Amino acid sequence: MVRPGWLASLWHWLIAGVLALLIVASSGWAVLALWYRLPGPTVLRYGVAGLWIIAALACCMGLFLKGWPARALLGYLAMYLVLGIWWWTIQPATERDWAPDVAHIVSGTQEDDNRVTVKNVRNFQWRTPQDFDERWETRHYDLDQLRSVDLLVSYWMGPAIAHTLVSFGFDDGRYLTFSVEIRKERGEAFSTLGGFFKEYEVSIIAADERDIVRVRTNTRSEDVYLYRVQMPKPVMQDLFRAYLDEAHQLQREPRYYNTLTSNCTTLVYAMMKRIVPGLPFDYRLLLSGYLPEYVHSVGALAPGVPFAELKAKGHINAQALKTNGADGFSARIREGIPGTDTPSYDADN
Repeated sequence: MVRPGWLASLWHWLIAGVLALLIVASSGWAVLALWYRLPGPTVLRYGVAGLWIIAALACCMGLFLKGWPARALLGYLAMYLVLGIWWWTIQPATERDWAPDVAHIVSGTQEDDNRVTVKNVRNFQWRTPQDFDERWETRHYDLDQLRSVDLLVSYWMGPAIAHTLVSFGFDDGRYLTFSVEIRKERGEAFSTLGGFFKEYEVSIIAADERDIVRVRTNTRSEDVYLYRVQMPKPVMQDLFRAYLDEAHQLQREPRYYNTLTSNCTTLVYAMMKRIVPGLPFDYRLLLSGYLPEYVHSVGALAPGVPFAELKAKGHINAQALKTNGADGFSARIREGIPGTDTPSYDADN
């Protein structure tokens, strides 16, 4: 016969074990948050993170000691409340010592006749990632002359993670590329893990392809793929405007980048969903390296061409290296890519 006291003891140990696991898991997030966002020297971050670990372990031990579980749990909740208040006080900003390549967020104004003036278009001349000539320009575009939308995907750390760019082509042969990027401070480098902990604000960059594409293919040696997207002209125009609207919103209300939920792919999806209601969500929107497959699955890439062929022919690095920064860069990198010899929209409709 099982004694009731034994059952009560087992139940207590099971509950204490579950709570201890929750403390350990939540402390993992807490320690990383303190490490990435606590101001001050490295030794201070080590010290505070170490104190948190010691206090959390003490709370875990208290869960198993007679007379201490409630105090241990309340103590840990109090610690987390203080952490949460501190975390809430960390707010994004528009004014910092930004890195030169993200010093400006694009802005634009539209006239009544569909003509748009775009300010702060980046057109850097890159020699190395650290050696470049800065140039920010004001350009004028006629949205009635939009011809194409291309998806560019740049890989630097395996097949699942990539950076997404969207490039708009016009009848006169010009291209303007939009990119949702982290807004690094001067001297900062990107950290995937840091992107979960309010390490960077979000920025929207508009740039010439000889800048924003070539820096990835020729300077950073990333693998870049280009795909022609099928899209009605009114939707193309709305997407162009959506980028400018999103940029204006970021200038008024800055936001933090998040590696998983607020990145170069999820923000584009959010803009497209406002334009095309009912656009399905898919895990490939989170694993951005697989985004082209998602776009192909909803029928928005070159029709009738298998995805494997689109990917093989869409790898533009060889042409980009051959052309470098010469005139005709945009036309050369599109040679042989299915669909790029025709507009994104159906010209017959």
